[in-house]
Amino acid sequence: MTETTAEPVPVEVPDAARERLRRWRLVLGGDQADGTGCTLSGRDAAMDGTLAALYGRSDKPQQGRDRSAGLGASAPSVARWLGDIRSYFPSSVVQVMQRDAIDRLGLASLLLEPEMLEAVEADVHLVGTLLSLHKAMPETTRETARAVVRKVVDDLEKRLATRTRATLTGALDRSARVSRPRHHDIDWNRTIAANLKHYLPEYRTVVPERLVGYGRAARSVKKEVVLCIDQSGSMAASVVYASVFGAVLASMRSISTRLVVFDTAVVDLTDQLDDPVDVLFGTQLGGGTDINRALAYCQEQITRPAETVVVLISDLYEGGIRNEMLKRVAAMKASGVQFVALLALSDEGAPAYDRDHAAALAALGAPAFACTPDLFPDVMAAALEKRPLPIPDTA
Repeated sequence: MTETTAEPVPVEVPDAARERLRRWRLVLGGDQADGTGCTLSGRDAAMDGTLAALYGRSDKPQQGRDRSAGLGASAPSVARWLGDIRSYFPSSVVQVMQRDAIDRLGLASLLLEPEMLEAVEADVHLVGTLLSLHKAMPETTRETARAVVRKVVDDLEKRLATRTRATLTGALDRSARVSRPRHHDIDWNRTIAANLKHYLPEYRTVVPERLVGYGRAARSVKKEVVLCIDQSGSMAASVVYASVFGAVLASMRSISTRLVVFDTAVVDLTDQLDDPVDVLFGTQLGGGTDINRALAYCQEQITRPAETVVVLISDLYEGGIRNEMLKRVAAMKASGVQFVALLALSDEGAPAYDRDHAAALAALGAPAFACTPDLFPDVMAAALEKRPLPIPDTA
């Protein structure tokens, strides 16, 4: 009886493990030491090429975190690369890669060319970059840049306007207290508190001799809001969101809105609030910071302190007179102004900020915190109603 030697059976890698190796291969970039032993082909190979163009290392030693890449410096090649990444990756990833291309490879100057602007995936960060460059833009590029900014602003307004108006309209209604409310307008918590002295122990009940309720906001101006925005370069995303919110607030008849931007100078852009794109192109990102000077201007505009909310959006790095700044905040609060200090108005979390100034403001009863666009309507509603602000736990 003859023995037959069995041929070795190839070991198949399970689908889950193969997918894991594929992903690691795309992350690691295919250098000899990546250890995956995975070869890419077809769409994966093309995707890997777009990643290598931005994040791939050269054979030459690099200084620090610098990397070389295959995008070159011409707008056509970059525009093609932008088209490629939009076909391979979701919008959120495309936006990250665009920012990395601008930051790592110094491609900001290429945004001055119309064909580049037409190829990019527009987002808040790109708008910030365009705003920092717009003074240097040639005339042929400005209209394209405005179109890009317009698209982002319109998208933000669609996302944020309805909820903001609804939230603040409710806050304005509730801020108007009346003593003879209709049944569905009774504020039961305040009514019970106002009538505790009429508690009857034998019946274990409170007799509500005086009702406290919500009024209905009239068409006249009920509240005044001043948005005071730091336009230093690190605040670019906050400037974009604040301009959109400023336009939304300005569209509400019951709120008188003023928008002020500042660096070492102060510019009042209130007359442009009907178009947030005009507001954005009226800013000048970069430069120093004089918060005290900006607050002095805002303080001069206040005529009804008890009905006014001042929102300072700044990282609090003060180039002006610190003690004067704090005195102004204290004076405004003492006069009845609701003062809100936001370190940022964006989805990026708290930026680097002056912690000493933040602590000093907190000691005055104005804690500074980073605010997301989704939280901002609730913050404003609380300020309008003179309630404690909904400060995130991470602030």
